[in-house]
Amino acid sequence: MEIQEAYKQKLAAQLNEWDAQINLLEAKIESVSADMRVKRAQELHELRAKQHAASEKMQEFGKASGEAWEQVKETADKIWDDLKVGIAEAQAKFK
Repeated sequence: MEIQEAYKQKLAAQLNEWDAQINLLEAKIESVSADMRVKRAQELHELRAKQHAASEKMQEFGKASGEAWEQVKETADKIWDDLKVGIAEAQAKFK
């Protein structure tokens, strides 16, 4: 059970960090042209949707155990990787 809790805490901390990064990107959106603002706003909207999916998966961790926990973990890892890539790509576009 300790490993599961540590994993959950690690993901929660990462999710909080990504939230801060997305907030920073949202603040930067004001400094781009109107055309780019629309495009970047859509990208940030997609990131928020991925973040929401990750948050929902976090809630499943509390309910899962045993083999179900392993399945939830596998799905969460994919969601986390997707969100990580999305944030990195968005940050690169704002540089």
